[in-house]
Amino acid sequence: MTRYYRPSSTADALSALAAEGGGARALVGGTDLLVGLRHHTIEPTLVVDLKAIADLPEPIAVGDGGIRVGPTLTMGELAAHPVVRRRYPALVEAALTVGSVAIRNRASLVGNACNGSPAADTVPALLVHDASIAIASRAGERTVPLHDFFLGPRRTLCGPDELVTRIDLPRPPDGFGSAFRRLTRRRGVDLATVSVAAGVDRDGRVVLGLGAVGPRPLRTELDAPFDAADVPGLVRALDERLEIATPISDIRGSREYRHAMVRVLARRAILAAADRRTSGEMAA
Repeated sequence: MTRYYRPSSTADALSALAAEGGGARALVGGTDLLVGLRHHTIEPTLVVDLKAIADLPEPIAVGDGGIRVGPTLTMGELAAHPVVRRRYPALVEAALTVGSVAIRNRASLVGNACNGSPAADTVPALLVHDASIAIASRAGERTVPLHDFFLGPRRTLCGPDELVTRIDLPRPPDGFGSAFRRLTRRRGVDLATVSVAAGVDRDGRVVLGLGAVGPRPLRTELDAPFDAADVPGLVRALDERLEIATPISDIRGSREYRHAMVRVLARRAILAAADRRTSGEMAA
């Protein structure tokens, strides 16, 4: 039988997680956890509800150097935040693809990353924006780059007795544009078949975040600067760098289809990101 605990401090939450020896699960939005509990695909001994913890980082803190996102910030709040819309348009586009309005009003950005899904919608955009993630334990706190956080499907650096307390996003440099593109089935499974985020700086350097094309989300950079007049050059560069993609065949698409579509979406995302290099933001 699953028990429920609602701690009031991070220390209490960490102690509760540690005491269960790997059998506890943290709850914030619960959009994945509650489904798993209902269908008995997840059966923890203890659910630790984080929503009443007083000393967690605030939902979002904006500074000159970037933003810090706490565990309780929902996707809806993220997508509506004016600073996020101005500086991180790829992240806004990704957040708006998550479920329905009702889901986005519960699901958290931190939770979406912590699930460790290779198809997590917001992670490619976080990778493009060089996010890092803070992990707390009873021994202290450590911060790691997000691209090192994922170990494999549903496996991350966050141990069973640890909590992710925030995601840090540095402020993009002037002249940096970003965009997100996703392909999914229109009926049936509302998970990404392929997703791509792109960032392009004022000198044409391109960084890509890839979802649903490997055992974990991927980050890569093109060797040559982006040149809108050299489409064949862009295609060659993508063919070389996207060899890191190792998709599988499943209900959402075949391996071959994913290989083809990741190149299509990458081109579209790069072109959209390049168009945003002046304003840096998405259209209202």
